[in-house]
Amino acid sequence: MSDDDGVAAVDRALTILDALTDDKLTLAEISKRTDLYKSTILRLMKSLENFGYVQRTEEGTYRLGSKVFQLGSVYQHRFNTADLVPPVLRKLAEELKEGASFYIGDNGWRVCLHRVDAARAVQDSVHEGDRLPLNVGAAGHVIRAFNGARGEKFEDIRRKLYAASYGERDAETAAIACPVFGVYQKFIGALSVSGPRYRIESLGVERVVPTLFKHAIALTKTLGGNLNAPELMAWAEAATPARRAKV
Repeated sequence: MSDDDGVAAVDRALTILDALTDDKLTLAEISKRTDLYKSTILRLMKSLENFGYVQRTEEGTYRLGSKVFQLGSVYQHRFNTADLVPPVLRKLAEELKEGASFYIGDNGWRVCLHRVDAARAVQDSVHEGDRLPLNVGAAGHVIRAFNGARGEKFEDIRRKLYAASYGERDAETAAIACPVFGVYQKFIGALSVSGPRYRIESLGVERVVPTLFKHAIALTKTLGGNLNAPELMAWAEAATPARRAKV
């Protein structure tokens, strides 16, 4: 087998894994999603099963295996956030009654590393592991801004320390996000509150931003960030009642 054949086989195997976003897909459904022949899928599935990336059910359908979860756990541990971020998200979701997420940048995407859903019947659909575009959504704007993106919009985000988006990724949802920093003021990720657009607009930045800042400050302190850094002045200003009325 040539190197090109080997690369093509890897590409096809990863395409299959990308298609397994729903539980228990049939061979025909996977073939339709990937545009691969069933015979090709079956051949690659055998290897994916052997290494634990795919599991075949008793009904003959396929779903992601435990190895994927293991890699996800390693990925989370690498960023040292698994024990620190979820408790903050739970508090944020409880206080604002909306979903709370933590995103990181990853090769031109934003990845939802941690998520706590709102305890409400109607909510936005975001899950841990979701890879979403960087060019839309409040968290994407924050990640781009604090990774050096140029332009007036990103300068404004760096100054205000938050971004808001309304109906960008989905017409019916909205989000407000702010950055979290670590040692040496290294940008770690974006803390985000999101939900149905009408509810986020009803809350308004006047209610969401100070709450976001409070938890971003606590998380930044825990991760070793310097809260007295000049670039974090907006956090200090937002802590005063007068500033809160103007946010």
